[in-house]
Amino acid sequence: MRRAILLLPLAVFLLVAVFLYRGLFLNPTELPSALIGKPFPAFDLPSVDNPEQRITEKALLGKAALVNVWGTWCVSCRVEHPVLNKLAEQGVVIHGVNYKDINADAIKWLDEFHNPYQLNIRDELGSLGLDLGVYGAPETFLIDKQGIIRDKFVGVIDERVWRESLAAKYQALVDE
Repeated sequence: MRRAILLLPLAVFLLVAVFLYRGLFLNPTELPSALIGKPFPAFDLPSVDNPEQRITEKALLGKAALVNVWGTWCVSCRVEHPVLNKLAEQGVVIHGVNYKDINADAIKWLDEFHNPYQLNIRDELGSLGLDLGVYGAPETFLIDKQGIIRDKFVGVIDERVWRESLAAKYQALVDE
């Protein structure tokens, strides 16, 4: 009996070690989303550029697009932004969701760093982000012409990520 009691902490330690070891091989950018294959959530929010203009999910219909969740408070978004500008110049349709941010800061950011977004949704309270299951920023959703979410990418879209992971997926949606 005494031997079993002494082995119990060792068994617990080994069990925890197995779970932690397994975690070393998981990709943190692959967070599962229950929204894959489902329509973009319904929303009615103001535009960052024109607070009098309301944007709804219907505005996302008609073209395949990236929907990029960003914020001026997000250091990684600053790294990603030049790549988004370059993609927009190449004709990639990108919509923005300015997440939990101060609108004046967002406008200043876009003036300073340029605006790659065809639509820019102001989600100051984070309600749309909550409906999307956003963990933070940046997160990017690929939607098809019907507004169905086809993929989700968590993290910075740099040139390598675009080339190796997202470009083909986006092009397939454009070609549908």
